[in-house]
Amino acid sequence: MMQSTISSFPYLSLAIWLPVLFGVLILAIGRDERAGMTRWLALAGAVISLLATFPLVSNFDNAAHGMQFVESAPWIGRFNIFYSLGIDGLSLWFVPLTAFITVIVIISAWEVIQQRVAQYMGAFLILSGLMIGVFCAMDGLLFYFFFEATLIPMYIIIGIWGGDNRIYASFKFFLYTFFGSLLTLVAIIYLYNAAGGSFDILEWHTLPLTMKEQTFIFIAFLAAFAVKVPMFPVHTWLPDVHVEAPTGGSAVLAAIMLKLGAYGFLRFSLPITPDASHSMAPFIITLSLIAVIYIGLVALVQKDMKKLVAYSSIAHMGFVTLGFFMFNTMSLQGGIVQMISHGFVSGAMFLCIGVLYDQMHSRQIADYGGVVNRMPKFAAFFVLFSMANAGLPATSGFVGEFMVILGAVEYNFWIGMLAATALIFGAAYSLWMVKRVVFGEVANPHVAELVDLNRREFFMLAVLAIATLYMGLYPAPFTDTMQTSVADLLQHVSVSKLP
Repeated sequence: MMQSTISSFPYLSLAIWLPVLFGVLILAIGRDERAGMTRWLALAGAVISLLATFPLVSNFDNAAHGMQFVESAPWIGRFNIFYSLGIDGLSLWFVPLTAFITVIVIISAWEVIQQRVAQYMGAFLILSGLMIGVFCAMDGLLFYFFFEATLIPMYIIIGIWGGDNRIYASFKFFLYTFFGSLLTLVAIIYLYNAAGGSFDILEWHTLPLTMKEQTFIFIAFLAAFAVKVPMFPVHTWLPDVHVEAPTGGSAVLAAIMLKLGAYGFLRFSLPITPDASHSMAPFIITLSLIAVIYIGLVALVQKDMKKLVAYSSIAHMGFVTLGFFMFNTMSLQGGIVQMISHGFVSGAMFLCIGVLYDQMHSRQIADYGGVVNRMPKFAAFFVLFSMANAGLPATSGFVGEFMVILGAVEYNFWIGMLAATALIFGAAYSLWMVKRVVFGEVANPHVAELVDLNRREFFMLAVLAIATLYMGLYPAPFTDTMQTSVADLLQHVSVSKLP
């Protein structure tokens, strides 16, 4: 794989550090008595950061091989560590997606967060920059720095603005994801030594490694990435964290942070350890099918809306890992498309639940019923996003899942058939929730007092609805950008690296 020339303009650095700088500025000057100014400054920072990602999409060359917009500068010269950035078709869309979700989250908190406004807004902006850094890092230690640093602002967000059991949830989130990453650091150091003292990820892609070495490295990376996705059976932290996290925290966690682990498989596990990836594929496919089917059944029996959507996220991310380990173009592209779609749909689902919770202060499905009678605009959005969550054609939720199923059938018919059952379960738990929450007669006096969406909430959900429908009706801009990079990745995976 050839690496493109160094970019003449630091587009990626701008995308990473602009939100971080705005976040630090807000933390420095923001005060609760100046909350209005803080909100507008945070929104300005988020929007400017989003605009800074647009040149990446408009100037991206779909046919080019290797990394684009490359930046490289010495960071810690003694250990040959570089501040090295670059993106390809595998990572391109996650940069604007992260910035976009950050704008939506800032808008969602406009009236809800009344205390420590600067800290809340600043934490999300800093988190946005760090997550973008994960998708852009081309130095192994730089990747690890960004990957671990994302834990800090999310830990603070859950621990301060979360629910009654927020301390437990924040500790569980941190411990699960941090301990999973320790083996990854060991693998990174091992690869550094094997490469003759280089942290260059692209150089690691060409390293000849024995099967024993590949298996160790694969398992080490799996320990971090499986927890972050999260894969069955290390998924138990996610529902607890979602229930306790504030609405914005749940939206970012589901829309972006889960993708960090899945992206790690694409950038590290598959190209660095292709032989071990093929050897471990049946194991990963089995775990993915369990997530798709079993977790879908678990979602069916949930009484809390947030828990239901949290379990559905695990099931949908099971599609992603399933697609990655069947090693064909359709399944790999489908997995990446599913990641992008899940960013829109899952974020929208949690924001919808947040709109209801802000008025009713309850997430229990039994406490609702007949919401459409009081909130027709909200009900329309909620039904749309629920249908997208179930994989309805013409929504983004359908495109990725359908591509993965097609790839699964190409790989093995019975695996494809089992994967297709997820569409049934997805429709079942989504329709079950919609029926009891939205439709029917007004269930109680509290529902009768609900007020429909204000302009801010309507705009927030409308933008997500447009994104969901656009991707469902016209996925070509998303799939076209990743074709060359997926082909390059498959070429890496198909060639043995055994010495």
